[in-house]
Amino acid sequence: MSTYLHLRAVPPPALRNSVTWLERLFHDDLRTVCRGTGRHRAEVRDRCRPDQEVLYSGATPHPTPAGPECQAVLGGLPVLHPDPHRQPFLVLTAAQVHQVSDFLEAADFGALWGSARDELLPRYGGADAEPEARGACAAAHRELTAFYTRTAGHGEAVVKWLAERD
Repeated sequence: MSTYLHLRAVPPPALRNSVTWLERLFHDDLRTVCRGTGRHRAEVRDRCRPDQEVLYSGATPHPTPAGPECQAVLGGLPVLHPDPHRQPFLVLTAAQVHQVSDFLEAADFGALWGSARDELLPRYGGADAEPEARGACAAAHRELTAFYTRTAGHGEAVVKWLAERD
């Protein structure tokens, strides 16, 4: 099984603190989600694994005081699922989304990679796999930056969910 990070942009007035509503946000057909939120702006990030957090926080994923670097991938206010075996949903306010967007736009990927390289490379096959690993992380960084930039520009909140797939 692989873990995937899913992100959805949601206008703040439409956001609900309900596990049922959040599950529908991620499981309904894209057109239904967009009609329900009033925007044609839902997005899924299939290739951004939790390892990506290492680039932004300088350490493996863990609960930390919430700065923009810590909220880019796995941060946010948790909405716990009643099933303790399921991951919580994570919610960022529109103001937090703007902070994350600013952080990502200003971030120097080369410096981020330099700090995270030694921790990430063993997970991707070692030094021989560096070009592919760096390329995958750079692509995920660009996609994440674009997502947050668009979302911040619309003044929207973000809901995140880590899901496992075969």
